[in-house]
Amino acid sequence: MKSGKAKMSLSGQKAQRLRIGWARAARFKVPIPRDEKERLNALRSYNILDTPPEETFDSVTVLAAHVCRTPIALMVLIDRDRQWFKARVGVRVRETPREFSFCAYTIMQRGLLIIPNAVRDNRFAANPYVASGPKYRFYAGAPLVTPDNRALGTLCVIDKVRRTLSAPQKKDLIALSRLVMKELELRRSLTDKQLDGEKVSAGPGYHLSITGATRRAASRFKPLRPWRPGHSDNNERTDRSRERPGA
Repeated sequence: MKSGKAKMSLSGQKAQRLRIGWARAARFKVPIPRDEKERLNALRSYNILDTPPEETFDSVTVLAAHVCRTPIALMVLIDRDRQWFKARVGVRVRETPREFSFCAYTIMQRGLLIIPNAVRDNRFAANPYVASGPKYRFYAGAPLVTPDNRALGTLCVIDKVRRTLSAPQKKDLIALSRLVMKELELRRSLTDKQLDGEKVSAGPGYHLSITGATRRAASRFKPLRPWRPGHSDNNERTDRSRERPGA
């Protein structure tokens, strides 16, 4: 009997260890805006989700990466359960789950969100993109806000080293996010006119001026090579002068 009790006790201990070892990982929760329903309706009104790449948005995103000196830049649109990348530099995927999104926090505010070191931020320390995988450290995002104050997504930059942005870089990233919204507004306006059967034109060279300006600015910088999963980061600088000690 004693032997049987000992076996039962041992089995109970093993079961307890198994329960601990195989417990489900806690789900990551991101904040949801109070105007989520209206925000999603606004996003759909632009008819831009799952559309092919467009030179204007690609150019602005490339410029954001170069201005902020980061290997990764994204134009992100936050859908119901995903974040979709209309334009991207330094990543190959077109979308990721919303539950792991840094940008889900950015659309909760109307100013720049900067995360100098994600490892030391309780909101992101356990995020799979921080704790494993690409091991992101730095993030800065500017919300893409409609004229009626709905945040559709972000223009953001990401790095794998802890750092921050200078005052001019912050100003430029915000300016570029506003440029994206102006282009989205123009794009929707032209689409609405086409649906109404009206004769449309590019207006007073607005679309061309955006594309030309961003192309000329981006041409001053050396192109960044895309990061590839499983490979060393080709864009990470060998000197760590960009890192902020103690950040």
